[in-house]
Amino acid sequence: METILNDMEVRVLGCLIEKELSTPEYYPLTLNALTNACNQRSNRDPVLNVEEADVVRALDTLRFKQLALMSAEGGRVSKYRHTLAEKLRLPPAELAILGELLLRGPQTVGELRTRTERMHSFGDLAAAEETLRELGERNLAVRLPRQPGQKEARFAHLFAGEPMPAKEEAAPSLEGAPLRGEADSERVARLQEEVAALRAEVAELRRLIEEFTAQFE
Repeated sequence: METILNDMEVRVLGCLIEKELSTPEYYPLTLNALTNACNQRSNRDPVLNVEEADVVRALDTLRFKQLALMSAEGGRVSKYRHTLAEKLRLPPAELAILGELLLRGPQTVGELRTRTERMHSFGDLAAAEETLRELGERNLAVRLPRQPGQKEARFAHLFAGEPMPAKEEAAPSLEGAPLRGEADSERVARLQEEVAALRAEVAELRRLIEEFTAQFE
């Protein structure tokens, strides 16, 4: 994919694809509907809270990149739609997979098949895998290396460039543990000494007070 999108453009494009396939009766989208779709809490990762101005800026750059346009069906209210079907000649199956990847990031074949059901029904996992293979051949999606602890490989879109590899959680290092233990022991010893000194001071103050009080008895 030659055109590189930022995070806001990715979200807007994903929403346009999703709404076209899942609720075609409300598509193209008004600016308000598109903003609500970007801020939707379900089927979004991450969940965002953007303003209309953010969506407008993303639409402007997507229009410049020829990935979205203002629909002629808008009438008195401006409406927007994506142009991926025309620009890249993508069938509904490929659009559904891309829309889901744009909205939720890397996912397994099983997750994609289940989550795209509202946009396009894949008969089985093999059908979803075939669609991902076709997207891979067109440099629109990529299979990610399986990370430690993951049972299945995940797939990602390439509209934002090559995805960054997930950072592995570093295992706690045991190097220096004996030194930390010695330091802790020294700190405890110092605290014990300070407590003993304070107790001695308190005892001395108590003795002085008793002597002073005895003078008036």
